[in-house]
Amino acid sequence: MSDKPPYLLPDHPMYGDAVSAMKRYHEAQAAGESAEKVERLRLIAESQFQAVTDYQLKALGGTAGPVH
Repeated sequence: MSDKPPYLLPDHPMYGDAVSAMKRYHEAQAAGESAEKVERLRLIAESQFQAVTDYQLKALGGTAGPVH
């Protein structure tokens, strides 16, 4: 039995969520939101993209960061 999860296709919601988070970050920057809010949104977007990347690496047989 393989412990590799199935890989994600480009239309998977995880990708859409990460892209939406990045869009919210850029919109907050453009709107001149507070530095704290912009940083919070940046961290969320970065975290979501890292989660997708780690998942795909594991699914494709590579090494990924620690699973929390």
